[in-house]
Order: sequence, then structure tokens, then C-alpha cells
Amino acid sequence: MSADNVKPQDAKPLAPKTAPASWYVDPARWEIERQKVFADNWQFLAHESDLAEPRAWRADVLAGFPVILVRGDDGVIRAFHNVCRHRAGPLNIEESGICDGYLTCKYHGWKYALDGRLRAARDFGPAADFDPRDFSLFPIEIETWRGLIFAGIGETLPSLAEQMAPLDARLDDADWSSLKVGLRRQHLLKCNWKTYVENYLEGYHVPDVHPGLDAEIIAAEYKVTVEGKVALHTAPPKSSDAVYDGLWAWVWPNIGVNVYNKGLMIERMSPVGHHATQLDYIYLTPGGVEVPDATLAMSDQVTAEDRWITERVQQNLNAGVYETGRLSPKHEVAVMAFQDRVRAAVG
Repeated sequence: MSADNVKPQDAKPLAPKTAPASWYVDPARWEIERQKVFADNWQFLAHESDLAEPRAWRADVLAGFPVILVRGDDGVIRAFHNVCRHRAGPLNIEESGICDGYLTCKYHGWKYALDGRLRAARDFGPAADFDPRDFSLFPIEIETWRGLIFAGIGETLPSLAEQMAPLDARLDDADWSSLKVGLRRQHLLKCNWKTYVENYLEGYHVPDVHPGLDAEIIAAEYKVTVEGKVALHTAPPKSSDAVYDGLWAWVWPNIGVNVYNKGLMIERMSPVGHHATQLDYIYLTPGGVEVPDATLAMSDQVTAEDRWITERVQQNLNAGVYETGRLSPKHEVAVMAFQDRVRAAVG
């Protein structure tokens, strides 16, 4: 058949170029991404059960921004930068706890009410130009979706409800009201955060990298669809007693929602500068009961396999041999969408 006789519907899809290797190795990109990708978008911070009672607090770091989340005596959960207004000391240095009704700087003892107002600048001395009302903690906006608390550091944020709508539609009437944190785990990977996210966004590698997972799912029916800022992964399990429950999703810029047969695992892909990625796993189970051993075993196996391949990929990106490749129009649609969104945000 001549080229002149090829109908439009017979045309093959394009295989666009990947992002250049410099995206994953240039440290100068990190500070730009920190602002344009992370500060200007919603980031998962905690679950409501983390702050079940008044005066409960939790500290964290979101893309280099130290934050603290606290439930006031009025029952309201608020978030602030974990930065004292005096000389930038930390308000808390542990991961979580119950406070005495104040957030107190660990450097010079300044005390803040749980609504962020400065209540006492310890032994500061008289100063005509110092008004405590001008030195409240820097607030951070938060919103809650299905019990998950998201923080927005930037001044202009998208609608969280609209962003999560495709996942809401897929979950339908799934009841998460009884879920509480059953377990937390962390894994540090020696790769750029985008290297890991792109691995998460495709199932093309499953038969070669994840034999255990491949044995549980029907890989030929593995599909990834992109709806707005959500990538939905579906793959039917081979049996009704499979650990894997057939759905996981990724939400821009760095959150995975992995549904298991007795709960779910929230995976935050936290950048640690440009050179490393911390995986924060929060397992949510009915009433916070122990996570089933089979679930943990599968999770640990898949994580170890993903660590191995993404760290090898990063080593090869760092080597300076690879510049760009091509993306599969069949398997890597979500990777394309991710790279387009990073490009739109950062350039």
C-alpha cells in the first residue's frame, strides 16, 4: 500500500522522546521543582487518625519545607511551617506527640498558641518596635479528602476536590470511615524523585522486574489511564484470594493510593534534594489493626525490586551516556502525561 493510500485511522501513534537526562541529574532543577511542582500543589501530609485528640501534633518535611500539624483544643486541625519567627528554630524535633497546649521553640523557648499566635517570647526584654501580634507562625493551608490531610504551601492552589474527582469516581461508595493508621514505613532510594515516579506510572516493567506481582495479576489486561492529574492503574487479579486488590492510583505530584484487600497503603514519594527519594508508606486498616503479613511481604518485595531498578537507572542517567529515549504509546501514556506536566510547571 502506498503512503498516499494510508487512511488516517491506519496511522500509527507517535513514540515521543523522553525527557532529557539532565532532568534527573542537574541539581539546579531541584529548587525550581520545589517551588513550582511541590509548593504550588497539594501534598499528602497525614491521616486524621494521626491527630485523634486535642493537642496532638505531627511534624514532617514536604519537599524541603518543615511543617507541623496540630489539633487545637477547639478540635480544629491546623498546619504551620515548623519555623520559629525568632531565629528559625524548630518547634518540635520528634515525629509526633501530645503538647501542653503550646508549640514551643526548641531553640529559645518562644511559645505559640495552637492557632499560631505568639503567646510568650521568653525573657526577650522590652523593645519599642516589637509587637508579638506581628510574629504569629506562618500558616499552611490544609484540606481533607476521605480522611487524608493534604497541605498546600503555595499561595495559589488548585481545587483538591476537582483533582481527586477521577479517583472518587473509581472508588464510588467505598467506605474508608473506619480506617486508621496501622503502620508506617520509610525507604530511602538513591534516585531522583522523577525516576521513581515514572517507574510507578507504568506497568510495562512488571513482567521483567516484579515476578511475584506478575504471578498475581493478568498482565495482559494491565491498563493505565490518565484523567486530569490522576493516573489509574488496573489489572485483574488471577484469583479471589490475591493480596493485590486490582487498583492503584497516582495523584500529581507524588502520591500513590494502593488498594489492598483489607485496607490501603498511601505512598508518598518524597524528594530529598535532587539525588534521593524517600518513600513514606502509611498503611490504613480497619480500626488500625495490624497489617496482614501477606500484604507486607508483597509490599516489601515490590519495593525492593523497584529500588533495585530505579537506582540502576539513576546510575546510568548519571553516567552521561544516555540523553533521550522513546516512550511506548501503548504502555507509557501516564509517563508522557507526567513529563508534560513537569515541563509545563518547570520548563
